[in-house]
Amino acid sequence: MHSDESTLPDDVEGLLVTAGYQTDGSLDVLIRDHLVDSIPRRRVLALRAANRRAITVDDDWHRALGDDDVAVRREALTLIAAAVIDDDSLYRLLLAALDDDDALVVDGAVFALGEHLYQPAVEKLIVVATQHEDARCRESAIATLGALGDDRARPAILAALEDKPAIRRRAIVALSNFEGPDIEAALERAKDDRDWQVRAAVDQLGRGDD
Repeated sequence: MHSDESTLPDDVEGLLVTAGYQTDGSLDVLIRDHLVDSIPRRRVLALRAANRRAITVDDDWHRALGDDDVAVRREALTLIAAAVIDDDSLYRLLLAALDDDDALVVDGAVFALGEHLYQPAVEKLIVVATQHEDARCRESAIATLGALGDDRARPAILAALEDKPAIRRRAIVALSNFEGPDIEAALERAKDDRDWQVRAAVDQLGRGDD
């Protein structure tokens, strides 16, 4: 009989004890067993533990990124952002996650792609930055496009200066990686933004001056 997910502990040792195992020398094997557990919370904790112990393999990431449970997909994206990726198919899964129905999955995919500075993601990130209905996703996409510094993103970042305040602030920071008369003109206009934090962000850049 499985335990209720809400009662599962947050550490892998507790997870294994809950499942009826002892944390002995076969811990890695037990962790890997729980990567395919029927309870999503156990899969999340097992993935976290496997990543911490550096025993994840590409198949584990593939399975987790395609998991039916949104919590597992979110966790996988959080963890893979700092992992070493050698398999191009994993990058394709990160790109596919940009189309996920869950906004936090999209946000996690944007962050992971940014952490890996994955340039082929630029076009899809532009779509997220300009069309996604969730402001968190648009903001993350603008931040990542700024980090990538690809000139194709210039129009999207400039357009973000007309979005919500948090996104406008993020766009100011993103524009620090771009140059040109259009950028300087946009920063000059942003000095009069109605949001004081946007104005402060321009001041901190030391650009947009007459």
